Amino acid sequence: MAEEFDKAVEDGLRLSKRLYFGKDRAVAPPKPLPSMMKPGTHSYLPTAPMVYAVIYDPAIVDNPDIPSYQPHVHGRSDHPALIPLHMHGIELEVDCYLDTAFVRVVGSWRLHCVMGSKSCSCRVVIPMGDQGSILGVEVEVSRKSYRTQLVKLEDDKDTEKSSSTYGGFLKPHIFTMTVPQVDGGSILSISMSWSQKLVYNDGQFTLNVPFTFPDYVTPVVKKISKKEKIELNVNAGTGTEVLCQAVSHPLKQVRRNAGKMGFLYESEIYSWSTTDVSFSYSVSSSSIHGTVFLQSPLVHEADQREMFCVYLFPGNQQSRKVFRKDIVFVVDISGSMRGKPIDDTRNALSDALSKLDPEDSFSIIAFNGEIFLFSTSMEAATTEAIERATEWMTMNFIAGGGTNILLPLNKALEMLSNPRGSTPIIFLVTDGAVEDERQICDIVNNHVAEMGSKCPRIYTFGIGSFCNHHFLRMLALISRGQYDAAYDADLVEARLQKLFTRASSLLLSNVTFDALDSLGEVEVFPTRIPDLSSEDPLVVFGRYQGKFPNSCKAKGVLAGLNSFVIDLKIHNAKDVPLNKIFAKEQIDQLTARAWFTENKELEDKISKMSIQTGVVSEYTRMIVLETIGKKIQDGLQQLRVVAATSLDTAAACAASNVVPG
Repeated sequence: MAEEFDKAVEDGLRLSKRLYFGKDRAVAPPKPLPSMMKPGTHSYLPTAPMVYAVIYDPAIVDNPDIPSYQPHVHGRSDHPALIPLHMHGIELEVDCYLDTAFVRVVGSWRLHCVMGSKSCSCRVVIPMGDQGSILGVEVEVSRKSYRTQLVKLEDDKDTEKSSSTYGGFLKPHIFTMTVPQVDGGSILSISMSWSQKLVYNDGQFTLNVPFTFPDYVTPVVKKISKKEKIELNVNAGTGTEVLCQAVSHPLKQVRRNAGKMGFLYESEIYSWSTTDVSFSYSVSSSSIHGTVFLQSPLVHEADQREMFCVYLFPGNQQSRKVFRKDIVFVVDISGSMRGKPIDDTRNALSDALSKLDPEDSFSIIAFNGEIFLFSTSMEAATTEAIERATEWMTMNFIAGGGTNILLPLNKALEMLSNPRGSTPIIFLVTDGAVEDERQICDIVNNHVAEMGSKCPRIYTFGIGSFCNHHFLRMLALISRGQYDAAYDADLVEARLQKLFTRASSLLLSNVTFDALDSLGEVEVFPTRIPDLSSEDPLVVFGRYQGKFPNSCKAKGVLAGLNSFVIDLKIHNAKDVPLNKIFAKEQIDQLTARAWFTENKELEDKISKMSIQTGVVSEYTRMIVLETIGKKIQDGLQQLRVVAATSLDTAAACAASNVVPG
């Protein structure tokens, strides 16, 4: 789909050379930005919110203000060209809470390339940041308005009749929506919002918002005012000092309180931003510390139980001791892994092995329909052993055959059945699905019940859109591990390395919070609390009934096998929207549980939560409502079913089936 989109924009830019703008100047041949020309990327995939004219008939392409009277162009195209519209104003507002950012972009674009007497559809394309989840789009144009809305799947009787041409996902992080029949010369005022995760690394949170605009969206008429505004608010939630580390744009600090900052930038400009909005900050503390947030539900929420969030921060002390690791890499080498997936997986594992300490131990199991062992027992991570393992992977990571996950997983559990004061870890990498996935989850569940806190943590990594990501997430949740995925082949190596770094940097294991034991009825996400890594804060969210205790202690075991206890501060979270922050993760975890249990009541609960929070789920679909005056025509234009728990799931790509038309 991305290749087709890229070609359509290239055709559109070539077609836009027909435009004439009087004495100011004609449109110069567009030059792709250097950042858009990296190897393996598509030069015209958007790196900021963009709007395109969808051109089937080249004859309608002209300046609506100054007709050029060019020779008529004959013919129509089944695969339309996409002409990027000129942008007249852009405002970015970002609110950062804990580890999540809520982004809102408001802009205006003009259909500058279509005759005033003609009309065409316009495509809105929204690239989002890390683990982005679309929350909504609103468009106003020519006395009409359009807005997205989530509805329950069975509430829409025309699911099979809906057309993919009105929206979907170009890539898991790029959402698209089409506005029909826009008259030439019209101004489109568009508001779009999404949530995304802040990236945590070396004690710093970093926000990255796609905000790199190509030069060909700048209006060529010099007298047109161009206004750019950026507003950024940070609420770290810790109550401790927040230090700004780096910023990409000339933001001016306008507010500062304990744990909070506010920034503003506003200017008339000659050309739009050519860099993404990037902002990094650190929370001043060298040791492990945490906070408990309490909040009552809003009146209109379906779930009227009280909310809590425990936020445990690793601190930024560089000399802290991490757990010794016994790790088994379980790697899919079935036929579907052939090419870049298996090459990048091998590179990521070679990098991971090089970072093991000599006191760590490891083994590797490659699998397709059968298993291939690097060693029958755990080996110390010596230089010699790592060199042998690297050579072994080169010889044995040859894609072919089917997929059998249970056989290698059982072998890995057997190899890690006698932990020796370490954190046993299974690192599972696959791009396939198997029939016995629920049985595998049951086996691991029983293993956890038998071994308790000594059970191996299973870190799961899914590649592409064909493996069962619900299964992989559930396997990680059961075992106190973590899950990640790469749906784009170019992201496999980087995301695998990041997940391994997280798994190999554990500071505190067997984490518990005593206050939760005293609550009569409590629902916790995740159900089994994972370990605390130096590479990520530990966030636990939940709902409860009754009164939360006046004190809360976090307990666990440090890498030196010493007991650890700290008191957590308790705050009433009046200005931190807990239900919004954790909606996506809660929906993802509940969807994995619904898949595992095949519970229809749980599916209904997820769909209600999805509609309430605006976060896409597998049990809801997105439609567009058109407003003409005060009349809303529900479903006049519809988006294709979004059969996914979130934008970073496999089904999002497969279900969208987006083409440039």
